[in-house]
Amino acid sequence: METQFLNTFVTVVDRGSMAAAARSLHITPAAVAQQIRTLERELGAPLIARAGRTVSVTEEGARILQRARDLLRNVADLRSVANENELAGELRLGACPTALAGLLPDILSRMVATFPQINVFIKPGYSADLYRAVEAGDLDAAMVLQAPFALPKTCNWQLLREEPLVVLAPAHLAHADPHELLREQPLIRYDRHEWGGRQADEYLRQAGIVPRERFELNALNAIAVMVDRGLGVSLVPDWAKPWPEGLNVVRIALPQHSEPRRIGMVWSRSSVRIRLVNVLLEEGRTALIEPQR
Repeated sequence: METQFLNTFVTVVDRGSMAAAARSLHITPAAVAQQIRTLERELGAPLIARAGRTVSVTEEGARILQRARDLLRNVADLRSVANENELAGELRLGACPTALAGLLPDILSRMVATFPQINVFIKPGYSADLYRAVEAGDLDAAMVLQAPFALPKTCNWQLLREEPLVVLAPAHLAHADPHELLREQPLIRYDRHEWGGRQADEYLRQAGIVPRERFELNALNAIAVMVDRGLGVSLVPDWAKPWPEGLNVVRIALPQHSEPRRIGMVWSRSSVRIRLVNVLLEEGRTALIEPQR
């Protein structure tokens, strides 16, 4: 059985159509259909149900889908294990939303330029879910917020960036007292279900500030746009660029110490791709240091 055909099957399921899978695999839709038919004949079961231009996975296909994913990942691992003298293979990486838009692209740009044989599968998600995926071995590493709990002994953590809390306000309030802004202006609150939002909530309690709450959401870029539109002020981590363009907002430092939000890398010590993880960590440290020079 051709593993390439299994990869085509998984791609069709993920992309939702033969045409989209063909574009992803850089082959023709006819070739995709032929590979699926060949795989179905070999397995003796229909895997894909076609409905016009879209497809859905059959019951038989759903039963083998995860095993197909696991098999393809194990095949990719063989390259990492066999090639001791070169860095190659697939790195399975998770990233929380802030890291995915801010830190990660620069790090990956350096990494693939230096080691072009590396492939990276990226799973977006929230930090708590990504920690569990790394611990379970589904991901080799993840760029996440520092957990408010002790990590299992099977995992390591490396700090990459600290983000202190700041008051985000319209530019015309740049010289105002930050505590007065938090007391008097409507507050666009960073979601308290998120670790960064909990830190902001804890700061308000310690400072004795009872804000005039107006909105609460888990989207830092959207918060910045709302502040720009005059909907209020916010207490947020000073997150890494890029920010939305054209905003007329300021970041005001707090007068009291605030616990920063910490972003870093968590990884599994037992991963067969630990060499790739180490390269990722080194490129991460370098990418964060160089802009400061």
